[in-house]
Amino acid sequence: MNPLILVAIFLVATFVGYKLISNVPSLLHTPLMSGMNALSGVTITGALAATATAIIAPDGSLFQQIFGVIAVILATINVVGGFGVTNRMLRMFTKNKKGGKA
Repeated sequence: MNPLILVAIFLVATFVGYKLISNVPSLLHTPLMSGMNALSGVTITGALAATATAIIAPDGSLFQQIFGVIAVILATINVVGGFGVTNRMLRMFTKNKKGGKA
């Protein structure tokens, strides 16, 4: 596929995603973030598949392999960090059993 088409798809997806998320009420941010973290797991799967294809393919270059590994690392950081932030946000709403502040 033409790289310019891929860049155009990426830019349109970024713009549409930003517009969608900016219109979400703050009450729904935590459940939305949890759902997006689960969806980011699909990103890891796609990055792994792309990396494996670059490694196995006879015409796969070192450039493709390096970017595939970077994609896997960044997607993993996104998922782990997202679940960490979601966990912290949810802890703000749990009641402390000792009677102090939550």
